[in-house]
Amino acid sequence: MTWKSRGELPSRSVISQRWALFLCLGSFCAGMLFTTRIWTIPENNKGLARPTAAEADKLNVVSEGCNTRIMQELEMKRDKDIYGEVYKSHNSIQTLDKTISNLEMELAAARATQESLRSGAPVSDDIRISESSGKRKYLMVIGINTAFSSRKRRDSVRATWMPQGEKRKKLEEKGIIIRFVIGHSATSGGILDRAIEAEDRKHGDFLRLNHVEGYLELSAKTKTYFATAVNLWDADFYVKVDDDVHVNIATLGETLVRHRSKPRIYIGCMKSGPVLSQKGVRYHEPEYWKFGEAGNKYFRHATGQLYAISNDLATYISINQDVLHKYANEDVSLGSWFIGLDAEHIDDRRLCCGTPPDCEWKAQAGNICVASFDWSCSGICRSAERIKEVHRRCGEGENALWSASF
Repeated sequence: MTWKSRGELPSRSVISQRWALFLCLGSFCAGMLFTTRIWTIPENNKGLARPTAAEADKLNVVSEGCNTRIMQELEMKRDKDIYGEVYKSHNSIQTLDKTISNLEMELAAARATQESLRSGAPVSDDIRISESSGKRKYLMVIGINTAFSSRKRRDSVRATWMPQGEKRKKLEEKGIIIRFVIGHSATSGGILDRAIEAEDRKHGDFLRLNHVEGYLELSAKTKTYFATAVNLWDADFYVKVDDDVHVNIATLGETLVRHRSKPRIYIGCMKSGPVLSQKGVRYHEPEYWKFGEAGNKYFRHATGQLYAISNDLATYISINQDVLHKYANEDVSLGSWFIGLDAEHIDDRRLCCGTPPDCEWKAQAGNICVASFDWSCSGICRSAERIKEVHRRCGEGENALWSASF
């Protein structure tokens, strides 16, 4: 081997190593470039960018908030729908209850009328009329409580505040019924009953009850009156007044109209007198022990000279008359029947004015009284003689009645 040949080997070896290193570096750079182009996510494609951990937490919070709000809105809507359905059902039930109650009242009224007819008791012509024709609506029925011995009182009322003949019929067209209220004697068909029948044929202003007259039976008579009146006439109010009291009919009507839209009205001059346990005294209460210790007073109730009750209370009496307890005093009995009811007690002192000069002063001041009487007599003292004077000085005037609009 020559030196020349030996010198060529090292040169080739050096060149090969340089090229190998160059190729390795080139391959590495190309690989890096190739790898970056394939796996690097373009920055401008933000819609496909993966969110960071903080962004992911924010998205979760927003999502949970939206879900909670949506759930709350759905629950509120569901609750609202449920409440609406419950409200509709409640109204439907109330309407149904009211319809059933009205039907029960009408059925009870029909039964009471049939029982009166079957019993053969004295029956007013009004019953026969109502049986053959439909009922009309009235403002009030005024029942004047009277007795067999009170002919002079009745005539004095007819001569003063109670219209007669065609005027009474005209008053009924305005929605007001007025009748003297009386039952029959213990001896049916006796001289007392015949006298009333003759008086009724002359005036036609009686309401005969299926009731035996007697002073100790006033509570039973009051109960029978309301039960009979509500079966005969469909009125807003039913009034009871004694035959020794002066009444201004137009003022009474205007007073009652103010309470026309209210349910269960009990109006009069409210009082609470002592419970009298002594025998032999007037207004003695045999059942005084029911009202507590000696010296106690009655519960609030309307004084018996004049009071009025609404249709629903009169109907209540008609339906439950067989189980309503009677105390010695009729005004106490009536008040006791409403103790457990949701009835509104209205105390109106114009229903218990005194006789002149009391009612006269009030009339001159423009505050006309509904009713006038003397407390000392529980009515107008010597009413048959004095009621004309009371009417002249305290009456509202005839034009007031016919010009009034109820």
